[in-house]
Amino acid sequence: MEEMNGVSRRRIWGLHPNVFFMGLTSLLTDVSSEMIFTLIPIYLSNVLKAPMSIVGVVGGVSEGADAFFRVISGWFSDRIGKRKILAVSGYGISTVAKPFLYLANMWGGVLAVRFADRLGKGIRSSSRDALIADSITSDERGRAFGLHRAMDTTGAFLGLVITVLVVWLALGAEAQELTRGVFQGLAWGCAIPGVIAVVLLQIFVHEIKREKAPAAATRFPLSGVKGLFSQRFWVFLAILAVFNLGSMPHNYFCIMRAQDLGAPLLQVLLMVVLFNAVYAVAALPMGILSDRFGRRKILALGWFIYSVVYAGFALSSTIWHVWIAFACLGVFFAIIEGVSRAFVADLAPQELRGTAYGLYHCVVGICVLAGGIIGGVVWDVIGPEATFYFGAGLAFIAMIGIVTLVRE
Repeated sequence: MEEMNGVSRRRIWGLHPNVFFMGLTSLLTDVSSEMIFTLIPIYLSNVLKAPMSIVGVVGGVSEGADAFFRVISGWFSDRIGKRKILAVSGYGISTVAKPFLYLANMWGGVLAVRFADRLGKGIRSSSRDALIADSITSDERGRAFGLHRAMDTTGAFLGLVITVLVVWLALGAEAQELTRGVFQGLAWGCAIPGVIAVVLLQIFVHEIKREKAPAAATRFPLSGVKGLFSQRFWVFLAILAVFNLGSMPHNYFCIMRAQDLGAPLLQVLLMVVLFNAVYAVAALPMGILSDRFGRRKILALGWFIYSVVYAGFALSSTIWHVWIAFACLGVFFAIIEGVSRAFVADLAPQELRGTAYGLYHCVVGICVLAGGIIGGVVWDVIGPEATFYFGAGLAFIAMIGIVTLVRE
């Protein structure tokens, strides 16, 4: 048992209950998201006949349009001293936005819905991560963020399983292309788990008392913040920028690579299921390893694996090669996602964690947005292999950077 805001609360799986219930919220939200969003690059290509440059733009916006909102929401959560209200608002906006994909019959409509969803993600992500960090001790960070990523990705796995079943029952195992009717049905169905997620967050997650941020950190637009973070924090963000410029919207390009090699639609979706299954199983152990051996070493290992995997996507010539690449990509995300968030908590003072996560997500989002545009154009002009070689090269540079420039 532990005290929080004067109320005694029982730990769940050895961690503060906020960690579990925010993980459960993320799980249900990812069920909702993966039921429909995994199909977007296929919908754009198969149904709306959009070129890869447009797929790359939508993918980049899908991953990066929330960058500005993440840094503002993180800063604002530090200013007002509250995290939960922003998390609830963000999850709510995303839940309302998704069903409008039913009406999207041009790529601009898909882009608009994805932007609205990412607006919600931008509002919630930094405050949610900061609230997780506020709820735990320093020696629990890897485990807590690893558990959160494991639950989040379990939701993605379950959402994809639902999508696979719907596609299989509606189109059969050998269908090569998606249909508008199947996509529209999933757009309606995805609202149900999203609503449940918002309700659980509102009822079971609670604010944590903490020190207020210094006055210099709460003046908009973040004047005075630079001197309040360590040099290690800024160097880490610079290295993240290099990596994420090459990471692009990975699911979009990897999915289209599988279709490019002739994989049936059902097989493509099962590859993404495999990716999420590996990710979910490995996320918590990797977080625990980072608590024991240090974040920097684990991050370097993750970026090395990513470099090898993206080279594998470039070199793939048969469908089974892509199956292996998707599984290895799951290992990378298990290593990198939770551990990088824990490293941000290591590098930032508690009263500025909202701002720190905002800056972290902003850098990641802007670079993935740019990477999606670059990757789509490179795919159309040069070929898919060049897109993946570009990502592999930048991941390798990031690995060298964190080993040589960032101290543990």
